[in-house]
Amino acid sequence: MASRTSLSASDFSVYPSGSTSTRHNNTPIRPSPSKVWIDPAALPDSGDISTIQGNAPDYVKQLNNNTYFSYGVGDEHCFGYQVGKDVKFVDINIDRKLERQGKMEATTVAEVTVNKYMLNGAGMLHGGCIAYLIDNCCSTPLIVLGLVQNVNGVGVTQSMNVQYHAPASIGTRLSIISTSVSLGGRVMTSRCEILDKKSGRVIASAFLNKMQPNIPKL
Repeated sequence: MASRTSLSASDFSVYPSGSTSTRHNNTPIRPSPSKVWIDPAALPDSGDISTIQGNAPDYVKQLNNNTYFSYGVGDEHCFGYQVGKDVKFVDINIDRKLERQGKMEATTVAEVTVNKYMLNGAGMLHGGCIAYLIDNCCSTPLIVLGLVQNVNGVGVTQSMNVQYHAPASIGTRLSIISTSVSLGGRVMTSRCEILDKKSGRVIASAFLNKMQPNIPKL
């Protein structure tokens, strides 16, 4: 089992003096790096964080929700909206890994129930839908880690390696567990497992590579 150390609120309070801004609810927001293409702090509040467990500060939970729903899901006309809107984050944690010289690692856990919009012709969870869930959810630990390290963790997907392990039928409650691997200047990596929450069976697993886009080319 991996070794880790518990973090306290002081581990996340690393704002330089006078640099903290606030939202309308007096939640502290870390200043975003300059010239980022998507700033989580600039997105509208989305979702209810009151049921999200884990040691991540509330402002991180909120900005993660905001980025997921505004950028990952979008509005009702966007691809996959009927699937993405039903995903709920239930746990967000940030830990220091002893075997990695105390470097931080972020983990997010999201849940969704397989519905009719997620099925293929055989009545099972579509492989393309799995890829959509991974692309969106596996991005979130990078966002979380970036927020506490004052690095922009919002990037575009460069590659995704998905392994499909087992089918899932309608009504299956999925648990999507995503963990940061590395967060560099422009390149970042995370990993993900999608489980049948009831049985613990692995439905799919993946590694996701993202990068910061070249803004002039957008």
